[in-house]
Amino acid sequence: MAELKRIPKHIGIIPDGNRRWAEHNGLHKEDGYAQGISPGLDLYLECVKLGIQEITFYGFTQDNTKRPSIQIKAFQKACVDAVTTLSRYHANLLVVGDTNSSMFPHELLPYTKRTKIGDGLINVNFLVNYGWNWDLKHAFRQSNSSGSLLTRIASSEISRIDLIIRWGGRRRLSGFLPIQSVYADFYVVDDMWPDYKKDHLYDALSWYQDQDITLGG
Repeated sequence: MAELKRIPKHIGIIPDGNRRWAEHNGLHKEDGYAQGISPGLDLYLECVKLGIQEITFYGFTQDNTKRPSIQIKAFQKACVDAVTTLSRYHANLLVVGDTNSSMFPHELLPYTKRTKIGDGLINVNFLVNYGWNWDLKHAFRQSNSSGSLLTRIASSEISRIDLIIRWGGRRRLSGFLPIQSVYADFYVVDDMWPDYKKDHLYDALSWYQDQDITLGG
């Protein structure tokens, strides 16, 4: 494995392909979501070793809630289980999403403010019942006690992303943090998320070594 001289501070993770993985393995679509929890923990632990400072996982979007109810319940539970699993490790957890909707799992409400666990080695964010439109419009719904408009998007606590990795072969952002992703490099893994391997992460980081940093300059 080549030496990594350039480590991104913040990695975005789009763990796609759960339903397709389930179908390919003779299961119902909703059975694929639970298979993504262990890969998420493995990736997190590897990022801690690498010294990555922040990770954002795409949980589910407001658009995803148009799916059949059995799938909705499955990915809601998977998000709760993923956050609960990582709460046993040294992470600063934050869940961002529309908490005013019944689609937001109430079990995750305590994590809608940054929650430090143990030594807090790394910031870990989950987008749950998230929508890019909801995120941006949030800035125009907030005002302070004097009546002045506050221009803060809902995801303002999440920092700018350096590298986004998407599993499942799709080559689109699907509304993933449009402000923070503005200068992110984008790497696609063709394998489905439940088939995550450590090599996927290191292949992405090796590719990242050769990308230039201009930030528009």
